[in-house]
Amino acid sequence: MLAVTNQLIVETNKPFEFIDITSQVVDFVTGSTITNGCVVIYSKHTTGAIKVNENEPLLIEDMETFLQKLAPKESRYRHNDFKTRTVNMTEDECPNGHAHCQHLIMSTSETIPIIDGNLQFGKWQSVFFVELDGPRSREVILQVIGQ
Repeated sequence: MLAVTNQLIVETNKPFEFIDITSQVVDFVTGSTITNGCVVIYSKHTTGAIKVNENEPLLIEDMETFLQKLAPKESRYRHNDFKTRTVNMTEDECPNGHAHCQHLIMSTSETIPIIDGNLQFGKWQSVFFVELDGPRSREVILQVIGQ
């Protein structure tokens, strides 16, 4: 059993954004020399998710609308009350309770099987980093495990 790990830096450009990172994942797996196993794609952020879905522009708009309706930025979040909140505060803290709530139905990671050197994507599947509180520089860990 072998494990190969890499860090991917994703620069986001908007407050809310689906970024297709499929080609970076495929390139990493291809260069790993592992032919049978799996790749884990992991976001190191509680307001940035990893999802497998279809890269179709109108569907992406629908998914953005769905998440924004689920937890609108304009709603009241106790996490955003900096007068009473005392835990996990930073000097540059911004009100982002909506992004944390949206992340609840997303994933921190995805795992994709590798068989005979090929990622086992379905016909329309792509891997996305989903920015929920940007723009920011984000870290994604890629780890291939197998033989």
